[in-house]
Amino acid sequence: MKSFRKELWFDTTRRRQLINITPDVSKALAESGIQEGLLLCNAMHITASVFINDDESGLHNDYEQWLEKLAPEKPHSQYQHNGFEDNADAHLKRTIMGREVVVAVTGGKLDFGPWEQIFYGEFDGKRRKRVLVKIIGE
Repeated sequence: MKSFRKELWFDTTRRRQLINITPDVSKALAESGIQEGLLLCNAMHITASVFINDDESGLHNDYEQWLEKLAPEKPHSQYQHNGFEDNADAHLKRTIMGREVVVAVTGGKLDFGPWEQIFYGEFDGKRRKRVLVKIIGE
């Protein structure tokens, strides 16, 4: 069995941002040479998420509104965590959206259902962030 590891780096420009990382993950899979196995993709930051869904702008806006209702950014004083930092809402949003995804690899490709794409969800951005891609298989 082979193992492959790669870090993907992103410069986020907004506090909250969704980035379709499917092309980057597919490129990492091609670099690995693995044809059959499993691919793990996870956020390396506690205020960010990796998840799978449809790449549709209306859905992305729905996520923003829904997450803001569940864990509003302001007022910052509503959170005990906020003191030195003001990102308690980002920690909660990450918990809701999840840390990682696992995708089957079949024939050297991501074995997706219709419309599935991998996204990096940033909830406390405006700085350099990274995602881990780990692939095992043959």
